Amino acid sequence: MASGVKPVRRVVIVTFDDAQILDVACPSGALEIANSYGAAPPYVVELATVHGLTTRSSSGIMLAGARRLAEVSGRMDTVLVVGGAGTGAAAADEHLLTQVRRLAERSRRVASVCTGAFVLAAAGLLDDRRVTTHWGHSELLAATFPAVTVDSAPLYIRDGNVFTSAGVISALDLTLALIEDDHGPTLAREVARELVTYLHRPGDQAQISTFLAAPPPGNRVVRDLLGYIAAHLAEDLSPSALAVRAGVTTRHLNRLFGTHLGSTPARTVRTARTEAAAHLVRSTALPLSAVARRCGFASAETLRTAFRQRYGLTGDTLRRMTDMPRPIGP
Repeated sequence: MASGVKPVRRVVIVTFDDAQILDVACPSGALEIANSYGAAPPYVVELATVHGLTTRSSSGIMLAGARRLAEVSGRMDTVLVVGGAGTGAAAADEHLLTQVRRLAERSRRVASVCTGAFVLAAAGLLDDRRVTTHWGHSELLAATFPAVTVDSAPLYIRDGNVFTSAGVISALDLTLALIEDDHGPTLAREVARELVTYLHRPGDQAQISTFLAAPPPGNRVVRDLLGYIAAHLAEDLSPSALAVRAGVTTRHLNRLFGTHLGSTPARTVRTARTEAAAHLVRSTALPLSAVARRCGFASAETLRTAFRQRYGLTGDTLRRMTDMPRPIGP
């Protein structure tokens, strides 16, 4: 970096005719909000197409200001390929694939939204990796590219420096994961709250989410730990582990949680895990044992007990519900 030049995180979004406009708007909008909340270094987003011309989205809305892929040079932080109805033509465009390979070599990480995974796979960037895409296209992706391991369950997956996400709005989940990867859970949580959405876990456990219902606590230690808990439900979240992470004693941590949340660290963790598990049970077909494992419960039976205590319901009943259940206690 030349003297006097401020560092930035350069994000190049690769698009094409008949791409899904939300695949462009969700990442770029979330990164803009991250900048407004003080992302340092800030994100700079560039749109790029094969010919550098105005491109038509699948909804008919035109996107202007794109650069020619061949003219994009220098180092990049992230190259993100969108999906949509035009993905088939894009994945068959050798010039586009050549440029995507070139940009990937110059970028710290590579990502795709929805069927954009077909473009990355056609470019050879997903070989021997575990990836995801829109559930309606996962079988075709697996059949077309046998060297790629396709998992249609998660909202997004991280395999090394390659991120892939499921359909359309999961672009937002993916971008929150990138923001957390770059700047930590607090900024990701602030962006999620600004967007009035969920805060999702990073990486290949991204289906787990916890609702951002309450205002964040004023104490920074507690606020940061809540973001960390929401993003790492399957990890060691014992009071002692959380205290070590926060750099305080366990006794002081208990006082902080009592003062700012009216709860203990252990009870807060259990609530977050139970709510995330309830959301996952309702939104996926995963067996209860898999839900328990992803949410940090020791077993399916432990999770069943948590459901009964929090909601007075079984996992099967939760799965049939159309709305999130109300807790029966504090």
